[in-house]
Amino acid sequence: MAEAQAAFKEIPEIFETELVESLTARTESLSTFRELGPPDLCHVVKNTGRSGQRDLGSYHFVSGVDASSSASLAAYINSLTYALEDSSAWFSKSPAWKVRNGTFCCFNAFSRVDIRVDVKIPGGVSAYVIDLRGERHEATPEIWQETYVSAILRAILYSDDPTYLLEAYRKLDPITTPEGEIRFLQAAEALFMKGWQVGSDPEIQVATIVSNHLTAAILKYFGDSGRYQQAANLFEKLAAREPEVASLLAKSYIGMNEEVKAVQIMANAMRQTPQSYTLLHVQCDFLRSKSKYEYALKLARQAVNCAPSEFVTWEKLTELYMDLKQYESRQALLTLNSCPMFTFNGRDAHRSLTAAKVSLPFSRSIGDILPDRQKTEDDEADPALQRLPAPGLRGTWSRAYSLLTRLVSQIGWDELLKTRSSVFVMEEEYRMQKAQNEIQQFVAQTNGTREPDARRVIVHEDGTVVPSHRTSTSIPDDASTRGIISKDSSADVNGSQEPSIPMIRVSTESDREREENISRAVPPKIHINGEAETENDIADTIEKPAQAAAGEEKEEESELPAVAPEPFSFGNKRLCERWLDNLFMMVLQDLRVWTIFRAEVAHFKTQHVAYRKTGFEWEILGDLGLRLHHKEEAKEAYQRCLDSPRYSVKPWLKLMEMYAEEGDIQRSIQTAIRVAAYQYADYTEMTFPTQIARAFLKLGQIHGHAKISFTLLRMGLPEPILKIMDSYMQYGQVFKIEGYDF
Repeated sequence: MAEAQAAFKEIPEIFETELVESLTARTESLSTFRELGPPDLCHVVKNTGRSGQRDLGSYHFVSGVDASSSASLAAYINSLTYALEDSSAWFSKSPAWKVRNGTFCCFNAFSRVDIRVDVKIPGGVSAYVIDLRGERHEATPEIWQETYVSAILRAILYSDDPTYLLEAYRKLDPITTPEGEIRFLQAAEALFMKGWQVGSDPEIQVATIVSNHLTAAILKYFGDSGRYQQAANLFEKLAAREPEVASLLAKSYIGMNEEVKAVQIMANAMRQTPQSYTLLHVQCDFLRSKSKYEYALKLARQAVNCAPSEFVTWEKLTELYMDLKQYESRQALLTLNSCPMFTFNGRDAHRSLTAAKVSLPFSRSIGDILPDRQKTEDDEADPALQRLPAPGLRGTWSRAYSLLTRLVSQIGWDELLKTRSSVFVMEEEYRMQKAQNEIQQFVAQTNGTREPDARRVIVHEDGTVVPSHRTSTSIPDDASTRGIISKDSSADVNGSQEPSIPMIRVSTESDREREENISRAVPPKIHINGEAETENDIADTIEKPAQAAAGEEKEEESELPAVAPEPFSFGNKRLCERWLDNLFMMVLQDLRVWTIFRAEVAHFKTQHVAYRKTGFEWEILGDLGLRLHHKEEAKEAYQRCLDSPRYSVKPWLKLMEMYAEEGDIQRSIQTAIRVAAYQYADYTEMTFPTQIARAFLKLGQIHGHAKISFTLLRMGLPEPILKIMDSYMQYGQVFKIEGYDF
């Protein structure tokens, strides 16, 4: 009861079971933060001022707060004092709760320390630094600058990450004015050479000064708004000190449509840093945009030579092979097999604690257009759909899966299997090779010992070779019809037989369909090589053992002694990596479910019967369609998902992105309204960078912001919703995003 009265009106919070336990847990977890760190933690203590009333501690997570000084963080805590319900009227029997003190924690990703500001109300403000050992230090101006940039990087990169979910997480705009943007650029310039210290995306193995979270945040912030000029100005200054920054500068000029200047910059930079794979990739992307795939392919190969341990270089080369369509599908598969894969490490997060109570206030003015947040039958789905493993892929595994599904969409599943069997060692081929090696060893032994019971051997399906005793006239039960049996080739009149080279006979019952289906290579040795071989070379080198029919055995026995088959070789084949083999299985599962789904849809249409699924099932099928590059079918599934009263933002979000790509202003705005309501219901109070802002940017470039504003007014939206949607238009006006003036 006390927690309910002490809760904030519109701010989420988690009440502690023990006072300040969240601060203690954060201090203990500091050494586990690897990169940018978790969102900021705001902890407050409330009481009524009455004797005997215990203090209540609560906390929430927040990003976007100005962390440039202790005063700005103290101001945020002070603003929370106005978020409490005021029940101190003369007729009220309940005591009034007030915020007595608070602590704001912000992680410095550069120096790996936690800066904290203690605020006592009324009272003073104290700031200090907690290192990884839990010791206190004084906060210096350099520490404050690093903390300010770290907070903005988290706000930008965590803003629309669907995989990063925290309870009671409040998101605010990190930059609200042009002046604040200039201050961020100045701080980023001062710390640019330290950018590698904050880490990089999971697809980058080694963070560099041009591949890290700092450069990713700068390109995301200015790239999503189409304002590359500010980024170019920053990189222009830095390129004079560090030539490798030219790749970022060229990318910015290409975004500004200054292609001639970008080409000049790349040409000059190649003379200074010819081994920069980031620079080579910028040139690759530029040539791909001009459909010059052959030239881009040469650059992608050079990038692999420059950084063979990076996933992105192999990924780019695979994409170039796919751009060349069916002519290079074999090379695309070989290159994908050579990609170095990294263990995915998620974003840093707080250790979860047992909460006494969780307060998640819901704004009814915004929530009126949303369904109730409660579990219904539309939240249930077929277990076969829920068990699909592909949605759980992250990092390099997710990127590799996308490459594989793109290859399937280009050449088809059957053609992919044929390509796979021509470049990778299949399971049956490996068993044959193993059998031949053991037979050769066995023959060598029998030639030396000349034992009479070694003239007949049985090769089992798993490749093992065992002798068959002469006295036995029947084949053992465990020697199946798919076994490989050698026959005697000669005998003298006295019944004595001379040892001869065994004749290999592969039964016609052999499982010849293995190569047409998913089969796994059993790798005795891993060999990674992305170089190309021609199809003729592989076909000439890989020879399959001839299959002897039952009628041919008698003719062979009456002729000269059999000659051993030519050696079976894998010289020009590769071993399929285990992870790629697993991805093939995932694609097969997705394709099976998708094929059944489309067949059912077609059948119900011919029968003129409605095809029914739950809302959750339609959402899963929409995601499946996008994974398999069936955009129109995915859109149809998401549209069917909207017919159910299910609380989920994903179908609205996906449809908004699709409609924005098509330039459909009416439907884009209708879906954006729902997405905005969902975001504000989850305490995302920021305008940019968000998915809605990106969608409005695309619409603004086509129709102009004025038309978007008039369309919003014509819809007659409730005042709170209209105010939220108008904030995106105001952002465009303040920062002069393309389309704001027409």
